[in-house]
Amino acid sequence: MIGNLTDVNVNLSRWPFRRLPFDTTPELVKKLKSLGVAQAWAGSYDGLLHKDTGSVNRRLAAQCKRFGEGMLIPFGSVNPTLPDWEEELRRCAEDHKMPGIRLNPNYHQYQLNDARFAKLLQLASERKMIVQIPVLMEDERTQHPLVNVPHVDVAPLTDVLKSTPNLKVVLLNAHRSVRGKPFLQLAATGQVWFDIANLESVGGVAKILKQAPRDKILFGSHAPFFIFESALLKLRESDLTEEQLEAVAESNARKLMAARG
Repeated sequence: MIGNLTDVNVNLSRWPFRRLPFDTTPELVKKLKSLGVAQAWAGSYDGLLHKDTGSVNRRLAAQCKRFGEGMLIPFGSVNPTLPDWEEELRRCAEDHKMPGIRLNPNYHQYQLNDARFAKLLQLASERKMIVQIPVLMEDERTQHPLVNVPHVDVAPLTDVLKSTPNLKVVLLNAHRSVRGKPFLQLAATGQVWFDIANLESVGGVAKILKQAPRDKILFGSHAPFFIFESALLKLRESDLTEEQLEAVAESNARKLMAARG
């Protein structure tokens, strides 16, 4: 078993469209710990559709504190299309002591060239918060027909980052749509990290490490939506050196968190 894992991509609460195994916080924590996770960066499924993000973030922080056993690190939801979102960002940083936020532009219906998004990144950068953006949450082929949510179009992100040179962005579940030149351009900014949750193909982690700097690839499981063991298998079946394995499994994420200052 690979120990001391840092999983940058888990969610608490209930997926809105079906029940998932381990979708209560105590069950999820027990599962993650049994498989060697030492730290997990946790968002909330409630942040996708609930308009009261203040309550979403209070519940998230409380769940992490009550059941996390020091392992769960809350990443709050901020929706810049809602009134008073700047105050919610402040609460995430100051009241809940969250090191970062998790944004869902596709569910909240704004594009990455939106001026509100640029302002949100600027304020997050000033607070030294990590910004996570799931490019997708669910494969479009399995979505409920009344809720068809597209992938996030990350094309504007490279230009947006030029105005926030100290910002650190983690793209989650990105590998189905961010490939080739767009992937290389984002990796070259030095400000974007990628998790491996939906990386598909034999030896996928080893292949991606040939394209991007080793320190920009993070372990993420997308649990409990994905079976956690599938992310572990991605590490085990790739031909990685000990240094590469340790970097992806733990140290890259730890260094990213520490770099906040």
